[in-house]
Amino acid sequence: MVGMRAVVQTVSQAAVTVDDETVGEISDGLLVLVGVTHDDTADDAAAMARKIWELRIMDGERSASDLGAPILVVSQFTLYADTRKGRRPSWGAAAPGPVAEPLVEAVIASLRELGAKVETGRFGAMMLVSSINVGPRTIILER
Repeated sequence: MVGMRAVVQTVSQAAVTVDDETVGEISDGLLVLVGVTHDDTADDAAAMARKIWELRIMDGERSASDLGAPILVVSQFTLYADTRKGRRPSWGAAAPGPVAEPLVEAVIASLRELGAKVETGRFGAMMLVSSINVGPRTIILER
């Protein structure tokens, strides 16, 4: 089974709103949707954070690390949707909240340890995520 997943987009603006309150917001950085599966570990989270921080996806083939660009991290269990049968996705590959939440938090903590300015969504909440994608550049990372 594939491990942790992330969808990384370069954005000029991105924000997360929960119950009419903006809980995370960035400009000129990366919007990162993070999904966790059952077998992921803290080591996977640290490796994913390093990959995100050093990914040369920004202008001039530079990374968020090179530019000191901010990162907005949003938990996203739907990255593990299985749509091979029928029209209703199965979520069986997504880790349950008690497993996933600490690992998403570990990605965030690792990014901060690397020097990133990180904003976040709110785990488990109904979030409104808005973004303006630059490029557009969207990369899917798998661990």
